[in-house]
Amino acid sequence: MTPDENTEVAPPFLGRSFNGFKEALAHSESRGNYFVVNSYGYMGKYQFGASAMKAVGVKNKEAFLHDPEMQERAFEAILQRNKWILREYIDRYAGQTIGGVKITESGILAAAHLGGALNVKRFLRSYGEQGFEDAFGTSIRYYMKKFAGYDVSHIKPMRRARI
Repeated sequence: MTPDENTEVAPPFLGRSFNGFKEALAHSESRGNYFVVNSYGYMGKYQFGASAMKAVGVKNKEAFLHDPEMQERAFEAILQRNKWILREYIDRYAGQTIGGVKITESGILAAAHLGGALNVKRFLRSYGEQGFEDAFGTSIRYYMKKFAGYDVSHIKPMRRARI
């Protein structure tokens, strides 16, 4: 039996580990499909846009789309870059509740993956007053809540992380 498009498919449960974080985020982004391109041109398991790919050193979009290992390396690199950009915000806001959301490091990194580090900074500085939604209506607030409490401690902040 194959599920139809309205059937909710749950990601594998890996707890609050880093692998749990990656798989939960991938499930939310693409249902874990390495080879999908959405209607806005975001690609792969983690739905990378052109600017994120360029930031981490992806030069060939087609090669990226067909190389799961490259996608995994790119995902870790973008997390390292975002952790560098947001390190002071993580230190300052983690543990607080803003706009009804308990702020955690993993929530901040997931929200940055969705809407970019600048939009996360705006959200935090405005105490939740300035939000962001992607083209599908998914908000930073929602991602901060959904991806709170995962262990991303082994991700080291790196200003120029590349694959």
